[in-house]
Amino acid sequence: MNKNLIAALCVVAAGCTTRGQVNPDVMQIATAPLTCTSKSQCDAWWARAHTWVTTHSRYEVSTSTDTLIQTAGPDGGKRDLSFEITKAPNNDGTSTIGFAAHCDSSLGCKPNPWEAGADFKAFVRSSSASVATPSPSGQAAGSGGQSTASPTGEPVSQ
Repeated sequence: MNKNLIAALCVVAAGCTTRGQVNPDVMQIATAPLTCTSKSQCDAWWARAHTWVTTHSRYEVSTSTDTLIQTAGPDGGKRDLSFEITKAPNNDGTSTIGFAAHCDSSLGCKPNPWEAGADFKAFVRSSSASVATPSPSGQAAGSGGQSTASPTGEPVSQ
């Protein structure tokens, strides 16, 4: 067989094997705990969390309390993410803000839920609520074709 043909097949195969993988830097940001240490910080971060969800979700916010922000959806077969943001107090007086993203498409979600989680956490931690802006489609930038399940099969949650 021609060496060039073998090399071309290897490149194509390599492209297929890396498809759907998440950048390790994005994964690190997405899985890092989001823990606020004071009431004022927690209040500011919770307000930013609400802003991020309302500007990045295709779905309406269906629940908004001091411990839960949840959108409607996901709709059957759609790649758009629905979100569930939680705030839970810790024993040491801090609170942890959790992020979960779901879609209902066999083609994967758009944007990628890990990238959405990383963008959410970077936005919430920022000192300015203008750090992350939605793309023209109204969602955070990200690549499609990602599963919403973790390696254990559980929904993506951080």
